[in-house]
Amino acid sequence: MGSLPVLSSPECAPDGQGPRVAASDLAPLFDAQRRHLDHFFDRLDLKQAAAFAQALLDSPGAVFFTGVGKSGIVALKLAQTLASLGFARAGFLSPVDALHGDIGSVFPGDVLVLLSKSGASDELLALVPCARAKGAQLISLTSAASGADCPLAAACDLNVHLPLQGEVCPFGLAPVTSTAIQMVFGDTVVAAIMEARRLTRDQYASNHPAGKIGKTLIFKVKDVMKKQNELPLCKEGDMIMDQLTELTSKGCGCLLVVDDEYHLIGTFTDGDLRRTLKASGPAIFNLTVGEMCNRNPRTITAYAMAVEAMEKMESPPSPVQFLPVIDNKNVVSGIITLHGLVSAGL
Repeated sequence: MGSLPVLSSPECAPDGQGPRVAASDLAPLFDAQRRHLDHFFDRLDLKQAAAFAQALLDSPGAVFFTGVGKSGIVALKLAQTLASLGFARAGFLSPVDALHGDIGSVFPGDVLVLLSKSGASDELLALVPCARAKGAQLISLTSAASGADCPLAAACDLNVHLPLQGEVCPFGLAPVTSTAIQMVFGDTVVAAIMEARRLTRDQYASNHPAGKIGKTLIFKVKDVMKKQNELPLCKEGDMIMDQLTELTSKGCGCLLVVDDEYHLIGTFTDGDLRRTLKASGPAIFNLTVGEMCNRNPRTITAYAMAVEAMEKMESPPSPVQFLPVIDNKNVVSGIITLHGLVSAGL
């Protein structure tokens, strides 16, 4: 059995070091990319863009995105983003697989968005008559202007021209600018749809239950707080030195000072203990928690968002490591700690 030839490096440096990319090499490329993107923004037909957004909004069925090569990857991303909003069924349709059975997922009234830099991809042109026969509305996004050089635009019900000045590529061929334009255009239209549908944070969160996005939008204080036997509680008449075990054993770094009905009176932290010991010395043995506690601590309710608790902890004048959780009658129901929030992934 033969073996593949070993490819040698085309240009090996004498000192054995490989190719390098310097900041001075990147600067003109980023400048060129900026000019190409400015060209796109300056020449985009906003009426075409609005018609495209409206077509997605008005679709009575599903919205499918398709493309070949790098345009196909952008199409997949846009389909997933639109699906995450929960307004309509959205998905990616492979142009090759569609011609081998997957076109069966397309029904009358569905929208098929075809992404193509050239507007002349054979795979997409072959898909067009099949999708039209299924009763789909066809929309093309192309960087080639409508005309003889862009047969896809002529074959679709609507074409949006994505103006392209050039590719930031040594040969002007690799789709490193055209795909950026496709992504920027598609994501901006999705943002417009979110505003038009008045998408709420709760609606968005319902489709993102995992990861930091979901946890930020879904988790409430009650979901991550300590409660009942986990709470470091004491009475204001308790001696400070008698409460050291309670102060250190619950992992909160503080005591919640309450009355007989568990109304919050104040808080006493391990930092308060050190300051009191430094200031009072042996007299600390005669001090009660109530004499040295903070009677105006920051608090939060159980139904506030967990991310709000983190923001409250970090707010001026100085950050804190915990918040007592109280109800509308100032009764303690829990405690939320910065460590608990971080452990929950927030």
